[in-house]
Amino acid sequence: MLNPVHLRTLAMVVLTGSFADAARRLGYTASAVSQQIAALESSVRMPLFDRDPHSVRPTQAGEFLAERSHEALAALSALEDDVRAMADGTIGRLRLGSFPTASEHLLPRALPVLISENSRLEIHLDEGEPDELVPLLDDQELDLAIVYRYDLVPRSWPKGLRVTKLLVEDLFLLLPAGHRLVGQPVSLGDLREEKWISTREGSSGASSLRRICAQADFNPTVDYRSNDYDVIRGLVRSGLGIALAPALGHVVSEGVEVAQVDDLDVHRHVIALHRAAKSNAAVSSAIRSLQAAADLLAHEFPGVNIVTD
Repeated sequence: MLNPVHLRTLAMVVLTGSFADAARRLGYTASAVSQQIAALESSVRMPLFDRDPHSVRPTQAGEFLAERSHEALAALSALEDDVRAMADGTIGRLRLGSFPTASEHLLPRALPVLISENSRLEIHLDEGEPDELVPLLDDQELDLAIVYRYDLVPRSWPKGLRVTKLLVEDLFLLLPAGHRLVGQPVSLGDLREEKWISTREGSSGASSLRRICAQADFNPTVDYRSNDYDVIRGLVRSGLGIALAPALGHVVSEGVEVAQVDDLDVHRHVIALHRAAKSNAAVSSAIRSLQAAADLLAHEFPGVNIVTD
């Protein structure tokens, strides 16, 4: 196999017409240049220079190899640049996982910035709930996952994953227009007899609702379930029940009123997870973009706060 260092030396000797001049240009000794050319001649099994006491002249083989090496050395230089870019995270592939409300609000603000700064970075998005995304991250099928947890639902992440806190969301009470509690102070006890709309059974949101209601000594009566907050708002609008929604899960909607529960101090936390060891270099750039997007959301959405600790 041809040594690219020897090819660079060959090209410089042909360019300068002298071992000594090539050595000065390359920062080698003349002896080192002579040894490299001799090694290259041994590798190709042909003389590359005609030598006399005062000069060296490339043979036909030397001229041919020097000319062809320019293209190969340029390609190698481009590859070296790409490897450095990959190490810096500006080229390559980022496999990203996210849950629906983060995909709707956080990613449209974060990804354009990330792509503008890393135009050769290829991003693949997979969407799911935390219980679906974390195993993919742990199995190295994802590089970065945006997930959430609720205050009243303890959650531990697999060992070896690094946590970056992004947002803290208030929980809003969604009421149909004309509900008896619209415009009134609301406490948990006022909701004892209500019909509820919740996320699907087994989700963190459903577990959080049960534990919130338990603080007021009642179990919520849940008639409808959906993990789509657009669906939940539609059901509330139709008067089929009330719901608790995190700040990113609610948008102003006709026929849906928003209230805050005075004695409710529970939040949803949005975080980014990635592997601590052997992490994709693009992850650091992605996290910076997500943090900047989180700051924008905190100014745009009531009940969304950035993490200061």
